[in-house]
Amino acid sequence: MLSGVRGRLTATIVALVVLTAVVLGVGAYVFVDTRLHDQALREAADQAGFDLSVLIPSRLGDPPTDESMRKLGDDFQRRGLDTIIVPPSGQPFATPGTLTTAYASIPDSVRSLVDRGQIAYAWQPLAGRSSLVVAGRVSGTGPAIYFIRDTTAIDDTLAQLRFALGAGGILLALVAVVAARQVARGVLAPVQEAARTARRIAHGDLSARVPVSSTDEFGSWAEQFNEMVDTLEDTIVRLEAAQTQNRRFVADVSHELRTPVAALVAEVSILRDHLDSLPPESRRAGELVVQDVGRMRALVEDLMELSRFDAAGEQVRAEPVDLGRLIRDVANARHRDAVLELPDDRVVAETDARRLERILGNLLDNAREHAPGALVVVRLRATADRIAITVADRGPGVPLDRVDRIFDRFYMADPSRRGGSGLGLAIAAEHAALLGGRLRARNRDGGGLAIELLLPVTDSLPAGDPAATPGDEPALR
Repeated sequence: MLSGVRGRLTATIVALVVLTAVVLGVGAYVFVDTRLHDQALREAADQAGFDLSVLIPSRLGDPPTDESMRKLGDDFQRRGLDTIIVPPSGQPFATPGTLTTAYASIPDSVRSLVDRGQIAYAWQPLAGRSSLVVAGRVSGTGPAIYFIRDTTAIDDTLAQLRFALGAGGILLALVAVVAARQVARGVLAPVQEAARTARRIAHGDLSARVPVSSTDEFGSWAEQFNEMVDTLEDTIVRLEAAQTQNRRFVADVSHELRTPVAALVAEVSILRDHLDSLPPESRRAGELVVQDVGRMRALVEDLMELSRFDAAGEQVRAEPVDLGRLIRDVANARHRDAVLELPDDRVVAETDARRLERILGNLLDNAREHAPGALVVVRLRATADRIAITVADRGPGVPLDRVDRIFDRFYMADPSRRGGSGLGLAIAAEHAALLGGRLRARNRDGGGLAIELLLPVTDSLPAGDPAATPGDEPALR
């Protein structure tokens, strides 16, 4: 089945060739048919006019007798011409005699013209063969003579012409298919080359270009495509340089801030120990300093962690981890009110416990911050090839147009809320990717947000774990 631009172009070319062949074939057939019949009719009419006006009167005698009419019919038959002779009064004479009954099948219009002294003709089958009947009356008042010419040769010629045109049309269509495919391949070659080039560019090969092999529209298009790629390459190079510079800046700033922030933390710890001894009007300011320094310390640590991700300096240290126990420990430390839904059997997986704790801690912190006082559920499910840990809350949720962006760095779904840096979920997503998994989020039915951590099973689950169909993915609820 033809599909795509190449198929449609091939079909169009073949259709045009076949249509042209049909029109020319029909026109040629009609022309040959008309010329053969006109020529045969002209010759028959000229011969009949001569015979009726010159030859026959001298042979029939005056008045014509039955004997003379029979001899006349025999003479015409010897010349290869069958006749039907109808005297003014009497029965028709036919040579050969089998044509006697054929007289009745001659159209009345022809006999009417003959009766008025005119020459008439008709194309019709007589005695089982195609014939041309040309008739006229001798001397205007003599017997009517119907000359019957066999036109089977014309029919055979036209049949051979039909066969030749049909066979030629089929052969032409086959040739057109082959030629059209070659033409379509040649016409679309630049487009296919551009597709291959675009594919290479999509995979990161910015040096790929479309070869300019002509000066026509495709050549101009290839030049403009290459100019676009040059501009795109320059833009990407500038963006990568800017991104590298930004990452270096963040790494440098966070590193430079680490020492003074550590000093501030040490100093603030002393201030925190003496808050009760401060005057009431100074105590509030001291508490704010303690909180702000704590947030600054957390921000610097987050920036340092992101800089390690950007430098590809993070490594996974996998070990057997009891997931149920780890979830209980993290929930007790980060969100004591969270409801845990854990399987009865132990679920042990080969993973990095520190990174998994970081992910779960950030998810619980996010739920506590954005859904304060709301129900938070932590659910663990294991299948034959996948582990799913879900943190679901009954908070306000996230607008649909922002759900896909909550794992971006520094992105805050609710900018009006202060206190966070917008890095917690981004760091969790980076850790999940290092573990070979991913995070996904969606709003829950009835309100709230559910964030699910999906991890591949890299070691066999212990006996007794719930069975699942391979390939099934736990659904967010």
